[in-house]
Amino acid sequence: MLAGVCVALVAAPASAQEKTPPYWASIASGQAMMRTGPGRNFPGVWLYQRRDLPIRVLKIYPNWRYIEDPDGVRGWMLVTLLSDRRTAIVRGNQPRPLYARADESSRLKYKVEPGVIGRVDKCSAGWCRLNVAGDRSGYVHLTDIWGVSDGEAVK
Repeated sequence: MLAGVCVALVAAPASAQEKTPPYWASIASGQAMMRTGPGRNFPGVWLYQRRDLPIRVLKIYPNWRYIEDPDGVRGWMLVTLLSDRRTAIVRGNQPRPLYARADESSRLKYKVEPGVIGRVDKCSAGWCRLNVAGDRSGYVHLTDIWGVSDGEAVK
């Protein structure tokens, strides 16, 4: 019985990264190197120092993922540096509103600066519930963030 539980616990992280691309993920580490190819022998091109930065996985190779960041930069990253945690980054050049409900006529809770990263709780009908700074959450237009595909329902 215990052996079965151990196998299930070991298999869970591996299966979490076995999705079919393209799919969304985030950077799990405080420092993550993007490389020109799928191996440590390839030159590093960018050192990310922002945990939870959303990325899009475009291709998979045994322990590597070909990713795209919010600025459109593409390269390879070791799978252990990535997380399935859904995050999004506020885009644009003006603060974006976070509403109490997925409705512009609802109460404005916060304004979120471009570049702020939040955890995506759920999305539907063009709105996402975004949790920023741990305890501040609200609904934002899908078009105001990068990290969720148009028409995608996140639960």
